[in-house]
Parts: sequence; C-alpha cells; structure tokens
Amino acid sequence: MRLVTSYDVIVLGGGSTGENVADIVVRGGLSAVLVESELVGGECSYWACMPSKALLRGTEALAEARAVSGAAAAVTGEQDVAATLARRDGFTSQWKDDGQVEWVRGAGIDLVRGAGRLEGERTVVVTGSDGASTRLTARHAVAVCTGSAAAIPPVEGLRAIDPWTPREGTSAREVPGRLLIIGGGVVGCELATAWKGLGSSVTLIELGDRLLPPLEPVAGEAVAEALRKAGVDVRLGSEVRAARREDAEVVLETADGELRGDQVLVATGRTARTTGLGLESVGLEPGRYLEVDDTLQVHGLPWLYGVGDVNGRRLLTHMGKYQARQAGAAIVARARGEQVSTADWSPHVATADARATPSVVFTDPQVASVGMTSAQAAESGRPHRVVEYPIGNVAGASLYADGYAGTAVAVVDTEREVLLGMTLVGPGVGEMLQAATIAVVGEVPIARLWHAVPAYPTINEVWLRLLETYRG
Repeated sequence: MRLVTSYDVIVLGGGSTGENVADIVVRGGLSAVLVESELVGGECSYWACMPSKALLRGTEALAEARAVSGAAAAVTGEQDVAATLARRDGFTSQWKDDGQVEWVRGAGIDLVRGAGRLEGERTVVVTGSDGASTRLTARHAVAVCTGSAAAIPPVEGLRAIDPWTPREGTSAREVPGRLLIIGGGVVGCELATAWKGLGSSVTLIELGDRLLPPLEPVAGEAVAEALRKAGVDVRLGSEVRAARREDAEVVLETADGELRGDQVLVATGRTARTTGLGLESVGLEPGRYLEVDDTLQVHGLPWLYGVGDVNGRRLLTHMGKYQARQAGAAIVARARGEQVSTADWSPHVATADARATPSVVFTDPQVASVGMTSAQAAESGRPHRVVEYPIGNVAGASLYADGYAGTAVAVVDTEREVLLGMTLVGPGVGEMLQAATIAVVGEVPIARLWHAVPAYPTINEVWLRLLETYRG
C-alpha cells in the first residue's frame, strides 16, 4: 500500500460528468481527484456523441446539397470513406486522452489512473494497471460518475458471437459489408444512417411496432420512411430469437426467418456501470442504478453522490454535465456549512432532467425534442392540446431544401397556457431546439410567445404558425 492521500472530493469516473463535478468543486475552493481506468473524457469523447456525429455529418452534408436545385449538380460523387473515418478519428484524438489530461491538470484537478473501489465510508482504493494500489480518503464527498455500459439482451448465442456494441459501432476501422442492427432506438437509427451512408448494406431490427418508441409517433414514422428510402431494410415487430456464426457469417434467427450478415450491432439500451465499485461495502447493491435525490446525493448516504448515467435518470451527455454542475454546487455549499436549497430551479438541484430534457436524434430527418410528448401529457392527466404544423409550409424551409418535409408538434397546457413539450422533425431542426427548451423551462406564457417574433425567412417561423393553429 502506498501512503494515504486525502482530498475534499473524490470523483470516480473521468468522463465529461466526472470532469464537471471536479471542476465545479475546485472552482468552489475544494480539492478534488479524478479516478479513471480508461480514457479521460469518457464515452462521449471516444465512443458515443463525437465519433457518431462525425460519421453522420458527411452523409448529412451531401443530402443537404442534393436537396437544393443548382447545388445538387455540383455533387458528382460519393463520400470519401477513408477521409470520413479519418475525420472521425480526429474528433476522438486517435483515442488518446493527452489533451483531456492536460485540461484536468490545468484546472487544478489531480488524476489517479486505475480502477477505483469503495472500501467503506469516504474511502476509495485505486488499483493501477501495474497492480499497485493507492488509498484515497475524502473529507467531504465521493461522487460516482462511472456512467453506463451497453446492455446485451438475453438472446440465445448472442454473446457468443461477440457482437458489436455502440463502442465498436462508432470506432470501426472498416465499413461492414452487411450490418445487422438489433434495436431501433436513437443509437440504432443513427448508426444505421451512418453506415448506410458509408456504403454498408444495413438491416435494422426493432421488436416494437415503430422506431424511436419513446418519441412522438411522427418521428419514428419519418425516420423509418427515410431509412427505407435510403435502402435500409427496416423490420418492425421482429423478435431476434437466437444468434450464431457460420464461418465468416453471422446468422440471426428471427420471427421472420433467418438474417445473414458480416457483423451484428446490438443497440438495445444501457445498464448501470456499478459493478466492481465496492458498493456493497456501504450497503448498496452492485449492478443497479444509484437512487439519488435532486441534489444527486445517494439516499441514506449523505457523503455519496451518483451523477450522470449512473443514476439512470437521463442517459445523455448534456444532462450528465448539467447534473454535475448541480451536484458540484451542492457539495461545495455543504462543505462550507451553507444551507442547500432544494427549491425548483435552485443552483443545487437537478430538476430539468425530469421536466425539460432536450435531445436530438441525428438521423435524416433529424428529430429534436424537449419536455413532454403528447402521450406523456395524457398519462399525466394534465389538461392539454396537441398542435401540429407541417414545417415544409414555412418559407424558410423551402429555401433550406427543395421539397422540405417535416413536422412540428407542440403540447400545450390548456389550463396554464404554457408549453409542455415540443418535437421537431425535419432537416436541420436540431439547431432550433434551444428556443423550445427555453420556452418549456421558462414556462413562457403562450400570450407572450406571440411577441417573440421569428425572423423571416427562417424555419423558425414555424413558431408563428403553431401559435396561429393553436388560436384557431
């Protein structure tokens, strides 16, 4: 054992969530150490958000050019696959974390490489790759920010064929000839779009009756139509019952018969990365999401925090960072002996992840959403009205792309006359989402939104059309 090292705050997990917790507490005058066994920067930087969007951008850019008469004539070839993959590699810094480590040190945060494990209250033992261990103690808090991992469903033979998870799906060095994707959620749809655009023959298999099941039905319908138009074999209501390898081929047995490919990608959800953390030493069950309050404090353990994917509240990078800022502020306040406010929208609580989570699906078309869907509003029992408007009818949309097709769906609380949620489906709508997020979070009255005049001719004029439709 090396000598005991003490910090105010120990952060388990050096991804974007852990980095933000550590940064906030250090800015608040506390000392902090990050414990990371893989690459500093985490899933988003190397295997999720950044590489996946880099893979998608070329296909999106070509589609945008081809959708404008005149510009379309200039598109005389296909993507340079090697250049696209090289650009992707640039966004991941070639899967090296030197730049992230430099930032950590520049922010005044210490870094210990290795696997961290709790050994009782406020104590973490880190085992390095050389087998040596370091015992760390926290004066105020331990924040668990270890994220989530890909879930593999219990399909006979599936694990044995060594399928791709989203990590391999975003970091592959070559385009698979025939790619079978299990799961029609966000990751499945995005990677189907990406690899089809790069030349793969893609089959997308979804157990449910539509793609993107948590979102408005119009979103899944539009994405399914676009994928099929692009040549993806989209199979809805199809159950994968078994998997096997036959020489170089992978074979999936489904309710519709056998499917054969060169690789299988499993995109069926995530699971808490809480095994091997020593949670049992403090009375918690490994393998489960951590149950936390709105300050991200683990129930019954006032010194322990579960931040980001590890608590299962909202598995999105930007929401993990948001929770990190709130948790960091709460840790600093408690360390100073200050009162921690648990009121709505206070600097110490995470409430937006329950009320107004923004998200973008980077398919073609894009799907941007925030707040409640129409189904969620109905389930909540709130008096509401759903208003839809075809975005292609807005002048700015017709300038953006010839034959622009898209839909805006607003869910309005008819009692309070405020926006509960918004879903936008169409090319480029991701960049319009922040206005909807502000309207939902700020509970801006419909009467006041009339005075938020959209510039002409932009796609944002859809806001005016939605208001006109609502007024009738």
